[in-house]
Amino acid sequence: HRLSACQRSADSAQIYQDMADRCWSSGDFVVHREVLDENRLDEVAQKGTWCSVPKLKHMVLTWIPILAWLPGYSFRENAMGDLISGCSVGIMHLPQGMAYAFLASVRPVFGLYTSLYPVLIYFIFGTSRHISIGTFAVISIMVGGVTERLAPDSDFMTNGTNRTVNIDARDSYRVQVACSLTALAGIFQILLGIVRFGFVVTYLSEPLARGYTTAAACHVCVSQLKYLFGVRPARFAGPFAIIYTLVDICKLLPQTRAPELVISLVAITVLIVVKEINERHRQKLPLPFPIELLVVSHSLKAPRAPDPTLFSQIIGDAFAVAIVGYAITISLGKTFALKHGYKVDSNQELVAVGLCNAIGACFWCYAVTSSLSRSLVQESTGGRTQIAGVVSSVVVLIAVLKIGSLFEDLPKAVLSTIVFVNLKGMFKQFMDVSLLWKTNKVDLLVWLVTFVSTILLNLDMGLAVSIGFSMLTIIFRAQVPRYSILGNVPDTDLYLDMETYRAAREIPGIKIIRSSATINFTNAEMYREFLQEKVCVCVCVLTKEKCNQTEVALDLTNTSPSKGQVNWAYQADTNMSDSDSDSRSHTDEAPEVLYQGDETSTFRSDIHSVILDMSTTSSVDTVTVKFMKTIFREFKEVDMDIYLASCQGNDHTRQNRWLINSRSRLWSHSSHVTEKNQKYVCIFVVVVWLNISVCGGAAGEG
Repeated sequence: HRLSACQRSADSAQIYQDMADRCWSSGDFVVHREVLDENRLDEVAQKGTWCSVPKLKHMVLTWIPILAWLPGYSFRENAMGDLISGCSVGIMHLPQGMAYAFLASVRPVFGLYTSLYPVLIYFIFGTSRHISIGTFAVISIMVGGVTERLAPDSDFMTNGTNRTVNIDARDSYRVQVACSLTALAGIFQILLGIVRFGFVVTYLSEPLARGYTTAAACHVCVSQLKYLFGVRPARFAGPFAIIYTLVDICKLLPQTRAPELVISLVAITVLIVVKEINERHRQKLPLPFPIELLVVSHSLKAPRAPDPTLFSQIIGDAFAVAIVGYAITISLGKTFALKHGYKVDSNQELVAVGLCNAIGACFWCYAVTSSLSRSLVQESTGGRTQIAGVVSSVVVLIAVLKIGSLFEDLPKAVLSTIVFVNLKGMFKQFMDVSLLWKTNKVDLLVWLVTFVSTILLNLDMGLAVSIGFSMLTIIFRAQVPRYSILGNVPDTDLYLDMETYRAAREIPGIKIIRSSATINFTNAEMYREFLQEKVCVCVCVLTKEKCNQTEVALDLTNTSPSKGQVNWAYQADTNMSDSDSDSRSHTDEAPEVLYQGDETSTFRSDIHSVILDMSTTSSVDTVTVKFMKTIFREFKEVDMDIYLASCQGNDHTRQNRWLINSRSRLWSHSSHVTEKNQKYVCIFVVVVWLNISVCGGAAGEG
């Protein structure tokens, strides 16, 4: 039935083509067309101007998304869900903001500032409806590493008999460092967003991101152990710092302070129990029980510009914070957008997060990104728009203005337990190892390399090593692809890998070759070697054997072969320079070959046709073009036909046009299939046509 449909379609197209040719040759109609110059063309086609009111309006709505969605906000459908969701997230902001501030080595109140101002900025410029912007453990520990490096305790020792740390001066300078780092990271993000560089996050694959955040969670836990045990280990920096810190803490365990340890154990137990209750009964509870506020038992500061003199010392750290922060935000944003059916603009998200950091740094905030735990709560409690973020900011604002004085002297051990418990979700990512082992070994290797390098080399160097290794895997996959022989599944038009699917059967006389990656200059030679190996053809040997057995040289341009037709795909391209132009004439004629008329010679192969599946090759370079032309010539010399199937329809490059043109010439001699109909030919159609040709040839000879 499918064959009959293909045949009818081909015959109809041929009939229309013959009718058009007869009408043109008989002169039955004449087409009159005005010849347009450039000015006339602009007038007729109504060429638009670069600056117009619709384009200006679109630009404003793109850069300030709130103007697009807020006028159509439905209070009846969204208000109640956003209100409940905002209150829930606001309650979570308070303990997390204070606890994560310790990771950034600043006072807890600055964590509350970070949970307030950036959320309002994202409300105006963000495009995701469900993510919760604010403090996050990974970004906080990255900021804390910079603040402690540039403002260590040793730089703030008092001059006296009992040398102590000037805590007020140290904390003040650390806030300046954190704000300067945040401002510079925000500037990087804004500039990258303006130049449409949002695609940079595509190089941070999901295994890389999850392995990195898991390793960062380990860094966070190690940094908080000193508060749980009440000890003061030495500060280490650079590679293997986490190992040295763990060793030092183990040495100091005999000096553990019992009160801090007891408070920590009790707080962790209470937090875990109540959080599990919230998780199990979240459908029945309108709001999660704010247990973090119960275990911890000032006015807003005026804005100030960050110190630009620190930029030169933190430029590398700022870029790392910018990339990691944006990667976390866009990955969560796209996850929720896909689930709820709306679009997140990756470049606008880059600008929005950059503005949150750049403007927030002036209001005593440190770097922000989205939080997985808060975003899940915001989505599960009914939040539908960014209004939920505004409600959460109001909750934080009330807490800062009315009960801010309670946050001045908080037990560090309790805040550390809040950090520990909120990292539970990240530690669940260790389950990825078993899953990736079953699904994809390369992704597992990326996960493990990312985790180990981040643990041993710290967050900044670990990120660089992880991205480098991930890029190497991409290059390795492209340079060493998997080649396969395709076979037909009986009673279907499916052609699958014969090594993977046992039901696939090879078609007699036809080899179908597929590469798992695009063919380019890095793997063209390997593809050629695989092709010759699987087709069992050594072109050089066969050609020499022909030459030795030949007594008369026949020019194939004047001699028609006894079987088949000339495949014009083998013609040389006169417009394309070739590296082997000195050894073969590049004309429009078929290549001259020494040929012996005895077709039953020992060097003839049982394979008469080879189909190259080009579905994975979206574009080709000049090396690939030369390689394909060489393949055509070599297989023509041993009387084998080459067919290209599933070529991509991208005509943007000259090389792509050559592939499509060669394929079109391949089919132009067929009376069953027209050139137009074979623009996107598939393997099934090629095989059907070959079977028709073989059967027709046999019938003609008989």
